[in-house]
Amino acid sequence: MKKTFSVALSALCMLPGTTVAQDAAKKDSLVFTVVKENPITSVKDQNQSGTCWAYSSLGFFEAELLRMGKGEHDLCESFLVYNTYMDRADKAIRTHGDASFSQGGSFYDAVYCLKHYGMVPQDAMPAPGTLYGDSLFNFNQLSAVTDAYVGAIAKGNLKKISPVWKKDLSAIYENYFGKLPASFTYKSKTYTPQSYVKELGINPDDYVSLTSYTHHPFYSKFILEIQDNWRWAESYNLPLDEFMQVMDEGIRNGYSFAWGADVSEDGFRKNTRKGIAIVPSNAKSDDKTGSDAARWTGSNERNSIAPADNKGELTITQEMRQIGYDNWETTDDHGMVIYGLAKDQNGKEYFIMKNSWGDYGPYHGMCYISKPYVAYKTMNILIHKDAIPAKIAKKLGLK
Repeated sequence: MKKTFSVALSALCMLPGTTVAQDAAKKDSLVFTVVKENPITSVKDQNQSGTCWAYSSLGFFEAELLRMGKGEHDLCESFLVYNTYMDRADKAIRTHGDASFSQGGSFYDAVYCLKHYGMVPQDAMPAPGTLYGDSLFNFNQLSAVTDAYVGAIAKGNLKKISPVWKKDLSAIYENYFGKLPASFTYKSKTYTPQSYVKELGINPDDYVSLTSYTHHPFYSKFILEIQDNWRWAESYNLPLDEFMQVMDEGIRNGYSFAWGADVSEDGFRKNTRKGIAIVPSNAKSDDKTGSDAARWTGSNERNSIAPADNKGELTITQEMRQIGYDNWETTDDHGMVIYGLAKDQNGKEYFIMKNSWGDYGPYHGMCYISKPYVAYKTMNILIHKDAIPAKIAKKLGLK
């Protein structure tokens, strides 16, 4: 069944009785028609925590379980975060702090956890925030304590490191997340975290990370050079057109994917409350810092003339992607789930995204992401290898 939605794009203030503003909003509204919508679980709220990577990766695996006919499951972010933070602290200390220690993470952290530690349902551990008086995650105090603790050891120039540091750090996490269960009962059956993953039927080796950059050869694997890829996981590298083809055909064939992207751009940041993300044709600007023009105009930026499509967005090229990455303009910001395709009344296509910021915006935590935005600002995706078209998979050595 096709569904339609609308979002007002008018910049006019919508006040009661302002007929002109209301008419303008109707004129400038986008009406979306769903082209393909794959099943997902409900929107969660990461609240005051840098755990988008956990919510998006587990949300993706929950979607995978639905696709596989395994029913609806609520996988436990606390279990994933606890295990990941302990591992990340170990890496930071072993590298004398050169490997960063922070709240962030990558999709591969979930893959690694499933493979090495297993997984538990949400009810096997306390609900997020309840152990310290909140209804959701709040890592403001937790991060201040653990960052200082790990940093003091990693950069402390110690002659000897006592192994007790892991017990101390684990005790802090246990106070925030609860004890990691060695076994638990779920639907009247007893599991270990490892046997639960086996029961779910998820094979972590079936999932691959894909990206698209020119500083490494296409059709090879490389370690994506971002701080939150602290496990040094590899991604397969594809040309942009094939990268987009995988995403498009994957959705059309019933596969969702975890989407890592830069969400700091104005096209996302200023529009996400309206439920959309775009790359407007005047988005790209030249840095004029120190120039005569900047001195007289008071601005360090000048909009450059950039190629635009016939629907008002930049035409994204492989070179633009690379420049954004090389110049730190495209940053490793946020993890989400893409699960559908839609088009507006003008025929322009969008991916449908599930976020982890709770119930917000006109689509209650979902957004429509234009294909140019996805082409420009995607860092990497995690997807089932069977979703990759056969010709592309063969080039990657996956067939």
